[in-house]
Amino acid sequence: MNKTILITGGAGFIGANFIVHFLAENPDYFVVNLDLLTYAGTLDNLTEIENNPNYKFVKGDICDRAFLQELFREYDFKGVIHFAAESHVDNSISGPEAFIKTNVLGTFNLLETARQHWMDAPNKYRAGYEGCRFHHISTDEVYGTLGETGLFTEQTPYAPNSPYSASKASSDMVVRSYFHTYGMNVVTTNCSNNYGPKQHQEKLIPTIIRKAVSGENIPIYGDGKNIRDWLYVLDHCTGIELAYKKGRAGETYNIGGRNERNNLYIANKICELLDTMYPKTEGSYKDQITFVTDRPGHDLRYAIDADKIENELGWEANENFETGIVKTIEWYLQKLTK
Repeated sequence: MNKTILITGGAGFIGANFIVHFLAENPDYFVVNLDLLTYAGTLDNLTEIENNPNYKFVKGDICDRAFLQELFREYDFKGVIHFAAESHVDNSISGPEAFIKTNVLGTFNLLETARQHWMDAPNKYRAGYEGCRFHHISTDEVYGTLGETGLFTEQTPYAPNSPYSASKASSDMVVRSYFHTYGMNVVTTNCSNNYGPKQHQEKLIPTIIRKAVSGENIPIYGDGKNIRDWLYVLDHCTGIELAYKKGRAGETYNIGGRNERNNLYIANKICELLDTMYPKTEGSYKDQITFVTDRPGHDLRYAIDADKIENELGWEANENFETGIVKTIEWYLQKLTK
């Protein structure tokens, strides 16, 4: 079978880490990376593979259906792994329209283009296309917020609370419908908060590191008690690869790190490590931590039950937060202190 696959959003944080990982593990695949190169994506994230003969970058917009159709005709994709999305919650509060367009309409355009290319009719794949799969990358934020106890499972009802999470929940439902209506071979993964090398500077952990090193105030929303389940990006990549190759059609798999930490702990931990790894001339980086007005609709706690992907597909995280954050700080220090 032709192993040419389309990966969307591959110049972004998770997508870029995934492509580098995937090509190293799967030299028999040819990967086309489609990315619009908005502010959140950069080809600097892919310098390790830019000359790999099994890799091709194409700049383009998933909201352009005619462009997608031409791309499918040219490369005859036998699989799609769909990362491309607007993903920053703060931006979705100030400008929600881009999130609806990219995350909902863009996902629909990809699904419909793939369906027309791979299938003759509902539940009928064309000859040679029987193994084609569409893998949709989503988030735990679609489930809403948790109290002090409990975990998100694949059966947790959707209850998104921001325009970002609502747009991702909508796209998840469109993907689901293509399985139940058309029999398309789809799989969805919902992940917890990722961190690691190549993450955009607007996100929490890169912001803490950047602000600390530059001597600025380190802003923490509200009282800093909001809790997230933190997943090292390369652990997420191995989970995506497993779900793409071995996940059951129509199923959803939650990928989480089992590393619940609140934002204030995250800030203090990074400052403690920086005090050792890149010490200030005097005082501690903790002195720079400041509390700022909480953002609207800020979910209290996310935490994922990863039992399904662990038991069914044999996935496990290699990093806990304390090991992953050291690797992350090392990467950012190298970038910020050149």
